[in-house]
Amino acid sequence: MTNGKQISPEDRQKYDQIFMQVVMGVQQEVQQSQPVRPGNLAAMFHKEQVSEALQGCAMLIAGWNEGRIDEAGVTRAARALRGLDQPDLAGRVEGLTRIDEPEPQR
Repeated sequence: MTNGKQISPEDRQKYDQIFMQVVMGVQQEVQQSQPVRPGNLAAMFHKEQVSEALQGCAMLIAGWNEGRIDEAGVTRAARALRGLDQPDLAGRVEGLTRIDEPEPQR
């Protein structure tokens, strides 16, 4: 049993650039982020959340290379991003689970 949503090789090729842009953008934003509050405890918490977000992104890339969207990676990265007060980035990561689904008609 794999942990995640399977992506066909055709969809993986079709969406590879978008997927990688999202993940790499999230990684870059996280690495440039600063603690929300001053102090050693805030800095320690920030460092921990950055590490969690980056590990989640690494899980996403590894899963993508295996032809799936790693649900544990999505959860880990999104939770850490919310901890870093980055809900927009968390939403982008969570949106990756629907990368191969057509957009609803408006």
